[in-house]
Amino acid sequence: MENILEETKFIMKKYNIRANKSLGQNFLINEEVVKNIVECSKIEKEDLVIEIGPGLGTLTKYLLEKAGKVICIELDTKMLQILEDRFSLYDNFELINNDVLKVDLKNIIEKEKTQGKIKQVKIVANLPYYITTPIIMKLLEEELELESITVMIQKEVADRLIAIPGEKNTGAITYSVYYYASSEAIMEVPNSSFIPEPEVTSKVIKLNIRKEPVVTPKDKEKMFKIIKYAFTQKRKTLLNSLTNNKIFENKQQGIEILNSLQINENCRPEELTLEQFKKISDNL
Repeated sequence: MENILEETKFIMKKYNIRANKSLGQNFLINEEVVKNIVECSKIEKEDLVIEIGPGLGTLTKYLLEKAGKVICIELDTKMLQILEDRFSLYDNFELINNDVLKVDLKNIIEKEKTQGKIKQVKIVANLPYYITTPIIMKLLEEELELESITVMIQKEVADRLIAIPGEKNTGAITYSVYYYASSEAIMEVPNSSFIPEPEVTSKVIKLNIRKEPVVTPKDKEKMFKIIKYAFTQKRKTLLNSLTNNKIFENKQQGIEILNSLQINENCRPEELTLEQFKKISDNL
């Protein structure tokens, strides 16, 4: 850790940088974690890597050594000069100053692929905790030509993302992630791996994008709407949640549909598999 720690302190002092709390910045200083992120991403020379929120460039340096091209998307203007100074001499480095939620990733990927040098696209990121879910959902819902997404995020959120639908610790986002990707936990990251130290433990996870969705509902948007409403009142039964949110016209309709699908009318939403939500959607 010592080398990265000293390097980070030097850069912060040189550029008069302090972590921006409003952007959820915590600078990674653990070399073992950095190397694990790069290794589990399985980056090859014909890969395009899109790094979200590179910050001081701690991870960027390792990515540039492995990938055919690295496109960094950084919102904080204070980081731009640091990244330019450190990596402008790399011919496989590109920097975009923007909010990733506003970036047309599909266009970027298509442009890189048409040049014929890129085979696979991989996302690598140390995501700010406050905006993890919107970024993950953008990457999945836009159905980009991605091979994988390797991210370090808050452990509590990570556990929910990679849970198996129908098991404990699930939320609506669990089902969305499962629909688009298979997932794996890579490692937990202690608070001491950052400066300043965050108040929560972090976790590195990897999402491997499915070639085909795990279920094929008649109406995907309707299915996810049902899942969303089912979890708005998680302590209520599935029947009550979907009736209160007008998915079922009334309780009687709900009971009939659930019984026809052999789903217990008193179950809670987290007890259902994605396939069962798909069947409810297809029957409405």
